[in-house]
Amino acid sequence: MSDPTTETPIEAEAQVAVRQSNHTLLEDAQGLIYGTTMCGFGIVILTHLGLVTGQTAGLAVLISYITGWSFGPIFFVVNLPFYWLGYTRMGLRFTVKTFLAVALLSVLSKFLGTQVQFTQLTPWVGAVIFGFITGSGLLALFRHGASLGGIGILGLYLQEKIGFRAGWTQLSFDLCLFAVAFFVLPGTAFIWSLLGAVVVNFVIAINHRKDWYVAT
Repeated sequence: MSDPTTETPIEAEAQVAVRQSNHTLLEDAQGLIYGTTMCGFGIVILTHLGLVTGQTAGLAVLISYITGWSFGPIFFVVNLPFYWLGYTRMGLRFTVKTFLAVALLSVLSKFLGTQVQFTQLTPWVGAVIFGFITGSGLLALFRHGASLGGIGILGLYLQEKIGFRAGWTQLSFDLCLFAVAFFVLPGTAFIWSLLGAVVVNFVIAINHRKDWYVAT
């Protein structure tokens, strides 16, 4: 979970996206496909182990555990309310790319789940690998002007309208999500879920700096 007193990944992306219009269509397509594939594989690991993560992806996973419904359609529907906010806050280009990324992840998470099987995957190792893979995928999406929608966009909207820091919105949501997960998941699964979420945020915090990446 991100530090609410510093620039969040979505806040940084709002600035980076302005400078990356020189990406070609092929480069953007590669970035979206790579990013969503990595995140989709991360979801396969996560759900295989019965873990959750933060943000809207975590909400969709938790709903899928409770209802037995598939992650993909839930994730797609959960993000629908946030596209208008994305359009008003970051523009059409960002919103279209984010919509495509969410749609791709919804499909790929289902497809990859039918193509990959694990005979042995230790939960703590899986949680760390999930964090690394998902962090890598999110970095690719951020650097090509996209995201996986959701609470980050809402956080920026609230920050702009009422001055409530985007990081606090994300943190508050994740705290509520993990509070519910505490009563749904077994104790060890809850602990490994926290580990995975920490690794994701650590990877992004270390590697996603606007002064390190300017598309030309």
